[in-house]
Amino acid sequence: MSSTLFLRRILALDALSCAAMGLLMAFGASPLAPLFGLAEPLVRGAGLLLLPLAVFICWLASRPAPPPALIWVVILGNVGWTAESFAVLSQREPTALGTAFVATQAAAVLGLAALEYVGLRKARAAA
Repeated sequence: MSSTLFLRRILALDALSCAAMGLLMAFGASPLAPLFGLAEPLVRGAGLLLLPLAVFICWLASRPAPPPALIWVVILGNVGWTAESFAVLSQREPTALGTAFVATQAAAVLGLAALEYVGLRKARAAA
C-alpha cells in the first residue's frame, strides 16, 4: 500500500467517524444528554461542529496528495478535541456512561491523530 494511500484511508476513516458521531450527537442530543449527564446544548453543539469537519476531512481524503499543512490542521484539531473532551470530564459530573462515551471517543480521536501523523511522515519520506 502506498504511503499516500494509507494517509488517505486514515483521513477517510476520520471523516466517516466525524460524520457518524456528528449525526448521532446532533440529532440524538435529547435522549443522549440525560444518559450521559451532560447538557443537551453541549452534546448537540459538539455534534453540529463535527459535520462540516467531516466534509473538510473527506475532501482532504479525496485528494491524490493531501496538502501537509491541512493534514496538520486535522491532526492538531484532533489533539485539541481530545484535550477538550477530557476537560469536559473534569469540569462536569457526567454519568458513568457519559464518562465512558467521552473518554472512548477521545481515545479514538487521539488514535486517529497518531495514525494521521504516521501517514504524513510516510508520505513525506516517500516524496
